[in-house]
Amino acid sequence: MATLQLSTAAGGRPVGPPGRRSRHSWAGWGFIGPFVLVFVLVFLAPLLYSVYLSLYRTQLVGGTTFVGLDNYQQALQDGQFWGSVIRVGLFLLIQVPIMLGIALLVALAIDSGRLYGKDFFRIAVFLPYAVPAVVATLMWGFMYGPRFGLIGDINDAFGTQLPNPLSSDLILASIGNIVTWEFVGYNMLIFYAALRVIPHALYEAAEIDGAGPWRVISAIKLPAIRGALVIATIFSIIGSFQLFNEPAVLQKIAPNAITTDYTPNYYTYSLSFSGQQHNYSATVAIVMGVITMVVAYVVQLRGMRKEA
Repeated sequence: MATLQLSTAAGGRPVGPPGRRSRHSWAGWGFIGPFVLVFVLVFLAPLLYSVYLSLYRTQLVGGTTFVGLDNYQQALQDGQFWGSVIRVGLFLLIQVPIMLGIALLVALAIDSGRLYGKDFFRIAVFLPYAVPAVVATLMWGFMYGPRFGLIGDINDAFGTQLPNPLSSDLILASIGNIVTWEFVGYNMLIFYAALRVIPHALYEAAEIDGAGPWRVISAIKLPAIRGALVIATIFSIIGSFQLFNEPAVLQKIAPNAITTDYTPNYYTYSLSFSGQQHNYSATVAIVMGVITMVVAYVVQLRGMRKEA
C-alpha cells in the first residue's frame, strides 16, 4: 500500500503538500467570505462614507469644501443637539428601569409555575412586540387624543377633564408608555429564557434548606440571570438613544409638543431631509453614535464587574 511521504521543516514540524495547504486556506475564506462581504457593504462602507461626509461642507457659494473638524466643533456647541441628548437621557433613566422591572416581574411570574394559563399569558405579553412601531404609535396616538380619541371620549362620557397626554408636559411620558408597551414582551422573553436554564438542583437544595420563594428569587434566580439583565439594559439604552419612530409619528398629531429636534435621530433626519444639510447631519449621527457606544460600554463594564 502506497504511503504519503511528508517533508520535515527545519523545526521538526511535518509539512504537507503545498496544494492541500492552499486549498485549506481558501476553504476557510469560503465560509467567512459572505459574512465579511455583507459586513463591509452594510456596516463599514456606510460608516466610512459618513465620516467622509462629516469632513466637508456644502455651501451655496463655493460648493462642497473640506472643513476638517469644523462640523464636529459646531456639533459640540449645538444647543438643539445637546437638548435632544438630555431629553433621551432623561427618557432612558426613567423608562428603561420601569420597562425592565415589569418584564422581570412577568418573567418571574411565568417561571414560578403558579400562574394559570402561562402559555397564553406569555404570548399575550409578547404580542405587542410583533406590532410595527409605526402602527403602535398611531394606535396609541389616537387613543391619547383629547378631542378625537379615548381620552376625549372619557371626558365626554363622564364630564371629566383628564390631562392631555399629547401636551408638551406629558408627551415624553406618553412616548415612554408606548415604548414600554412595545418592548416589555421582548425583554420578558430574554429573562424567561435565562431563567429556564438555571439547574433544578439549585431549587432542590434551596427547598431542603427551607428557603422561601423570595429567598429563591434573590439568592438564585436574580444572580443567575445577571448576564441577561446586562444585555437587556444595553439593548434598551441603545434603543432609547435611537428613538425616532414614536416622536416622528406623534409630531403629526401633536406638532406643538414635538419639534424637529426632539430626539437626536429625529434631529439628524430633519437636518438631512428637510434642511438638506447632509454633511452636518452625518456629523451629528457620528457624535451620537460615539456617545451611545461609550454609555453602553460603561454599563457593560459595570455589569461584568458586579458579575465577577
